[in-house]
Amino acid sequence: MSAPYESPIIQVQNVVKRFPVGDGEITVLQDVCFDVMTGEFVTIVGPSGNGKSTLLNMITGIDHPSEGEVIVTGQAIHTLTENELAIWRGAYVGVIFQFFQLLPALSLLKNIILPMDFIKKLPPKARRERAYHLLDTVGLADQAQKLPSQVSGGQQQRAAIARALANDPPLLVADEPTGNLDSETSEDVFQLFEKLATQGKTLAMVTHSRSMAARTPRVIEIRNGRIFSDTVNRKP
Repeated sequence: MSAPYESPIIQVQNVVKRFPVGDGEITVLQDVCFDVMTGEFVTIVGPSGNGKSTLLNMITGIDHPSEGEVIVTGQAIHTLTENELAIWRGAYVGVIFQFFQLLPALSLLKNIILPMDFIKKLPPKARRERAYHLLDTVGLADQAQKLPSQVSGGQQQRAAIARALANDPPLLVADEPTGNLDSETSEDVFQLFEKLATQGKTLAMVTHSRSMAARTPRVIEIRNGRIFSDTVNRKP
């Protein structure tokens, strides 16, 4: 289990994001403020094109705010260089995408070992053992040597979750992780997220599924680039 933080694990402070459009610019996020505490499971919902994925990109350091601050795991990530961001992200954040983004030429096992090779927190033998353990955790131990193209979409997403867990990051960030899956497989993936939350991981997930969001402890709704509501559904 990841060590707890004394301060919120995510702090989004007065964030504004603008993108250039022709001779002008468009404001995608406007004065967005919220904290996420360690161990919370938070979903971010809202209409398409209202800034959900942009917000997630701020939290992972993939994009930077035009104004405001984004502090994650105690680090002001908007101030880091690309090199520093890559190292920080590898150690502290597991990112899960809608379209899996597994490397097609590598087996599932090697896809999971790769982030560990980058951080080098474990010796090579231990990396392989951990990768097998993570595949077993997501129910894919018997698929370890297969290429991504040789398994189903749901299996690829579970492998992507195992990869996100490779370096035991305290924070998992998922952008529409069930958006490319059927309802039964989506349920399997969501239950895996719930299990990880009970184990102490912090999860921030963008989803288009209102029914799924309603089952998470907290829902932040974005409309027109602003926080429209921040609702606690139940105790985590």
